Amino acid sequence: MTTTTPFGSANTAVLGEPKAQIARYHGLRSANWRGLTRSRHARISSAFSSLIRAVATPVKPETATETKRSKVEIFKEQSNYIRYPLNEEILTDAPNINEAATQLIKFHGSYQQYNRDERGGRSYSFMLRTKNPCGKVSNQLYLTMDDLADQFGIGTLRLTTRQTFQLHGVLKKDLKTVMSSIINSMSSTLGACGDLNRNVLAPPAPIQRKDYLFAQQTAENIAALLTPQSGFYYDVWVDGEKFLTAEPPEVTKARNDNSHGTNFTDSPEPIYGTQFLPRKFKIAVTVPTDNSVDILTNDIGVVVVTNDEGEPQGFNLYVGGGMGRTHRLETTFPRLAEPLGYVPKEDILYAIKAIVVTQRENGRRDDRKYSRMKYLISSWGIEKFRSVVEQYYGKKFEQFRELPEWEFKSHLGWNKQGDGSYYCGLHVDNGRIGGVMKKALREVIEKYNLSIRLTPNQNIILCDIRTAWKRPITTILAKAGLLHPRFVDPLNLTAMACPAFPLCPLAITEAERGIPDILKRVRSVFEKVGLKYNESVVIRVTGCANGCARPYMAELGLVGDGPNSYQIWLGGTPNQTSIARSFMNKVKIQDLEKVLEPLFYYWRRKRQSKESFGGYTNRMVRGEIRF
Repeated sequence: MTTTTPFGSANTAVLGEPKAQIARYHGLRSANWRGLTRSRHARISSAFSSLIRAVATPVKPETATETKRSKVEIFKEQSNYIRYPLNEEILTDAPNINEAATQLIKFHGSYQQYNRDERGGRSYSFMLRTKNPCGKVSNQLYLTMDDLADQFGIGTLRLTTRQTFQLHGVLKKDLKTVMSSIINSMSSTLGACGDLNRNVLAPPAPIQRKDYLFAQQTAENIAALLTPQSGFYYDVWVDGEKFLTAEPPEVTKARNDNSHGTNFTDSPEPIYGTQFLPRKFKIAVTVPTDNSVDILTNDIGVVVVTNDEGEPQGFNLYVGGGMGRTHRLETTFPRLAEPLGYVPKEDILYAIKAIVVTQRENGRRDDRKYSRMKYLISSWGIEKFRSVVEQYYGKKFEQFRELPEWEFKSHLGWNKQGDGSYYCGLHVDNGRIGGVMKKALREVIEKYNLSIRLTPNQNIILCDIRTAWKRPITTILAKAGLLHPRFVDPLNLTAMACPAFPLCPLAITEAERGIPDILKRVRSVFEKVGLKYNESVVIRVTGCANGCARPYMAELGLVGDGPNSYQIWLGGTPNQTSIARSFMNKVKIQDLEKVLEPLFYYWRRKRQSKESFGGYTNRMVRGEIRF
């Protein structure tokens, strides 16, 4: 038979020619291709014919026009800076909150959910997500989150793909108690969800090296710059009590600067205004070669550039990445970020602010499917986007500096920090901490007063470990199944899944609960076709098309498209620099081997020297391989 595989450009998963011709495969014993649905050809049409402006530019108010707005935009406008009606809804006896409050509570770092496994009614609860720039977690916060999971949650903690905690199962009556506990631990959930800047990523390793330290400090400064200023979070959860933290003066200066018309004057939200951003906004900071943060999947990617002595000089900026899409709507697509330019280190906060304001002013607010910045850049083109950003920045961007090739770095295992101490990176399947693992981590973190880093791959790093502590810590962890990465299946080490069922309201099918069996079945297919144990493939599974586990960057992505059914994406690379392509739709979970066996079999037989599965399938979809 012949199967067609859509092909895309370097930046977007645009579906179209050429076709890859795959001959009939009869299997080693049991593979059978019959009955599987082939993916259709499609093309991304010109998504937007006109620019929609939803917020008056501070320096040109006369250009504003009345436009259609989404319902969420109305909720924001009427909310008194994200307070009303949430502040009233959380005080009612009902177990849930109304539609407007459900949208507003996202800005406070929470989603309303219900258990979709239950029938005959809805058991409402709330998921809380923390805000931890760089994935930094203090000893106090970890122990607080561990306690809250037992007292008010479902007994587990979930590590996310953006270096934060998620706490599931919190009842409405307990929200203020849980929120205030997190705030009193000198942390926050503010802005972990909603139409504003989300958690800022950075390499999680506590390496005492100038470029790593500078990247992490920059991430923290960007997070501070884009934190809401109007106090709505503290008004709702701790009755307006102020929690003052020291802010670097350069952050305050950059926020207040209005030299180029970026700010709303006399507003409690000088950057966001009443409407905040059109949609979520994601930023990552890293150093050259270290792609632990999936740099190209972010709205803004920031890369430290150093001189020959290792001293940070400035930053390369990427813009326009994003994963979310909608099934059967070809004008939505995942997209890789592309180079914007270079800025000296003293200008980074002003450049970031200019990019954010460009999206604030020009991103679509009528249809949330198209509100991410990637669609603005796709519509405008990078040259026009750069020109508009430069007006708010007040300078021309310098030429993008050359960078070495990216590598995925997990930062797992025992490693030297560079200050006499060690850090230990631990793999956590799907980021779910519970049971004996949770008890062991608590014991070690509490006993040795350790600080923590969370990774963008849903793993955890224990920091500041003295040499004498290594052996007893290893023993405690090993008894709980937290092993050195060399003892973990290589397929598991790079796999990720979103939570999906039972609590995510957007899930179409299983992800976290389904991936353990999927990985075992992939391992069995590896063995069947003769692939070695140490050979691996980056596998990511999501329960819907929104892409929370970044499946469109995987070598093998499974994206839920129906009950027990997945869309198969192929062609990401191990270093997370190539976007996958849609290969096949509506593959039932029981038919997975029928798809994977011939792919892995021909990869083993036809690959070039040391060619990854993603590299091989990229050649396949380009039509370079015929069987």
